Amino acid sequence: MSERTRIPPLSPFEEQAGFTRALRAGNRIVCSGTVGVEEDGSVTPDAGAQAERCFGLIRRYVEELGGRMEDVVRVRMFATDIHDADAITAAFTRALGHVRPTGTLVAVAALYHPSWKVEIEAEAVIGDE
Repeated sequence: MSERTRIPPLSPFEEQAGFTRALRAGNRIVCSGTVGVEEDGSVTPDAGAQAERCFGLIRRYVEELGGRMEDVVRVRMFATDIHDADAITAAFTRALGHVRPTGTLVAVAALYHPSWKVEIEAEAVIGDE
């Protein structure tokens, strides 16, 4: 098994639950649990803006772990209201449309916090390893 590099915990919940929001294992970077919470802890009620924030955070995680958005190969988007799909997809297109990774968007009954309307996961592969 290759060595794992993790981003530092961003919330006490990560330590309590024992998970990592983003890590690199070999040439793979995996980002999960990405929601549109702002630095000050606020959450906009707009699903499209939440998705924009998610992709901004994913960019930060991928770059911090040595990758680029162009390395992203798969994205999974979870929405609490399928009527927000167009706004979430528009954010995906702005962030990664030029890369054309695989992408899935599904509606779910709920996310961990009631103000969260979208949660996004991404995977990247770096180089030809």
